[in-house]
Amino acid sequence: MDILSIIGLVVAAAAIIGGQLLEGGSIGSLLQLAAFLIVIGGTLGAVMLQSPLPTFVEGLKLAQWIMSPPPADPHGAIDRVVAWAQIARKDGMLALEEQLAEMPEGFQRNGLQMLVDGFEPEKIREAMEVEITAWEDRKRAAAKIWDSAGGYAPTIGILGAVLGLIHVMENLSDPGKLGGGIAVAFVATVYGVGTANLVLLPVGTKLKSLIAKEVAHRELFVDGMMGIANGENPKLIQARLNGYLA
Repeated sequence: MDILSIIGLVVAAAAIIGGQLLEGGSIGSLLQLAAFLIVIGGTLGAVMLQSPLPTFVEGLKLAQWIMSPPPADPHGAIDRVVAWAQIARKDGMLALEEQLAEMPEGFQRNGLQMLVDGFEPEKIREAMEVEITAWEDRKRAAAKIWDSAGGYAPTIGILGAVLGLIHVMENLSDPGKLGGGIAVAFVATVYGVGTANLVLLPVGTKLKSLIAKEVAHRELFVDGMMGIANGENPKLIQARLNGYLA
């Protein structure tokens, strides 16, 4: 659980609500269903229009990383690679086949399988780097929908404000309806700017940071695989991989 993300959301919400109360306003004045539908619905529709379905779905799934980032254990990865290097140096590459039974399907298992199969070191690197690039491109495209939403939301908020003002102009002869139109106009702007700068853009930035961290973790693993494939001393492999932690 990422405690900092939770604290950030709470602090942002508290600042907006607290400022509203300090100015003598009420929380109820910020609750406008019409403004909410215009901003959130319009932003969602714009993002859906620009995104292929798989990318859109993947982007929504990535949102869980904000509260629960993917587990990253570079120290454990280094220890694992060094242990494999010791086994390969002592008993040969085929001895690593026993380790495959303990590995779940995924990037690391694919690399270990290529070692056991006796692929050339450069071919292993090439295959694993292609997998890293494809994974990174897919995840970054998915994370970009949050940046896009952060760009659309303020503009949709302004659209909501214009619609509210149109409602006001249509009812100038009925003062009782003016308040609702003005409220929608200003609250829509608050929703658009607020959601963009307090939620959508920070989420997009954090997702890109987590993706970069995962890519670095995978590159560490590839470096270790190359050390094993080239028959390097396990201590040398460990010393080089520790450089990724600096």
